[in-house]
Amino acid sequence: MKTNYVLIDFENVQPKNLELLKGHGFKVIVFVGSKQVKISFDLACAMQSLGADAEYVKIEGNGPNALDFHIAFYMGNIAAKDPDCYFHVISKDTGFDPLIKHLKTKRIYAQREKDISEIPLLKISKRIDAIVEFLKVRGAAKPRAVKTLSNSINSLFMKKLEEDELGKIMDELIRQKIVVTNGSKVTYQLPGKP
Repeated sequence: MKTNYVLIDFENVQPKNLELLKGHGFKVIVFVGSKQVKISFDLACAMQSLGADAEYVKIEGNGPNALDFHIAFYMGNIAAKDPDCYFHVISKDTGFDPLIKHLKTKRIYAQREKDISEIPLLKISKRIDAIVEFLKVRGAAKPRAVKTLSNSINSLFMKKLEEDELGKIMDELIRQKIVVTNGSKVTYQLPGKP
């Protein structure tokens, strides 16, 4: 299982939804600029709730891209110690994109998102919640075949899911044992239901 690291460029993005990361096993590092002297109470509280999985790094010095270089250093340092890691750089700064492209050629998983809510694992988690509610409402009329379930999920999201994204959602439903497959047939073990 990959360790997901969320590296936040606090000079560029001040997240208001850090609580989305709770319970997903993310390790969070907030990089604070040398001239930034305040953080919000909400951010401090959300970071504190993540316990040992959250830390601040106050960068040294200032200048163009000083904070970005700190993030790049930490990515290299973490990747050397934890080769099975996945980086989520939270920044609107497209300057990270060439580094991320290079890391991928070295089989180091990384991507940049503009907001925490864009992290794919969180998107899947939200979608799983919506699917569970959809299935509960269907009652006895739930799909009984894998293909029908897959089509129903795609329809639920206005047929805007890419094939690989739909596959990941189906895999996650099975991993969480919400959906149990037997060949092409499905049964359900919905949370909150006997």
